[in-house]
Amino acid sequence: MTTAFLNGDYMALDEARISPMDRGFLFGDGIYEVIPVHDGKPIGFSLHIDRMKKSLSAVDINLDWTHDQWCDICDKLVDKNGGGNLVVYLQVSRGADTKRHHAYPKGITPTVFGFASEIAASPDGEETAVTPLKISSAEDKRWRRCDIKSTALLGNIIHFQKGQAAGSDETLLFNVAGEVTEASMSNVFVVKDGVVMTPPLDHQVLPGVTRLMLLDMLRKDGSVPVEERVVTMEETRHADEIWLTSSTREVAPVAQLDGSPVGSGEAGPVWAIAHRLFTDKKFDY
Repeated sequence: MTTAFLNGDYMALDEARISPMDRGFLFGDGIYEVIPVHDGKPIGFSLHIDRMKKSLSAVDINLDWTHDQWCDICDKLVDKNGGGNLVVYLQVSRGADTKRHHAYPKGITPTVFGFASEIAASPDGEETAVTPLKISSAEDKRWRRCDIKSTALLGNIIHFQKGQAAGSDETLLFNVAGEVTEASMSNVFVVKDGVVMTPPLDHQVLPGVTRLMLLDMLRKDGSVPVEERVVTMEETRHADEIWLTSSTREVAPVAQLDGSPVGSGEAGPVWAIAHRLFTDKKFDY
């Protein structure tokens, strides 16, 4: 049975309880992180906690916990849930008030929750072990602070579900100017003529940990040119390769966009370089 953490205690997940007046439940007023763990080792742990702290600060949730405190919770959740290949979910809401009111209440204590669940083993260095994705596209209808990793994910969920209903694995999003932002649960990379491009970070884009790690790896490797810049949908539709990155997908190649093949319709040679780099270096972060 899954063991969870709630406000300082460890318990069976189905025994965890929060107040219905918790603002995370009422308003989606909270922040979360998802940390992959393979063979008992977390990937990008400090980067995830740094991002969570920035998101908490951005919405004025005061929880001055150290990396060591978060590391202790993560380690115990991994240990209590059997180690191996897991994803650790951490969430902080503003807490429970005595009434429902939009304004931030004073004098309440944040609710801290975490649990772990099994995930598939990390893809190895063999390109054939990764199945390319089929994705669709849609105009981005989410709120304008996607850089904050908020639990209020209804916009993402609607986009993802529409893609699922259309037989897609994911939905690539673009703004009113026809510029790629991200996907409903991933960052986006586009390759053309051997150059790797990804949209720059702003309020439209979550600063993905896998994105950050992969950019650092590619730049240190130096064999492939990399650009952080505006990427249009026109460019994306004529791309040689498209990749999606996330903590659970790692670096996933895309075979089809809106029913049309991307490049050759298979995982491309530049993706193979990125995939091998990420496989080899991901535990260094």
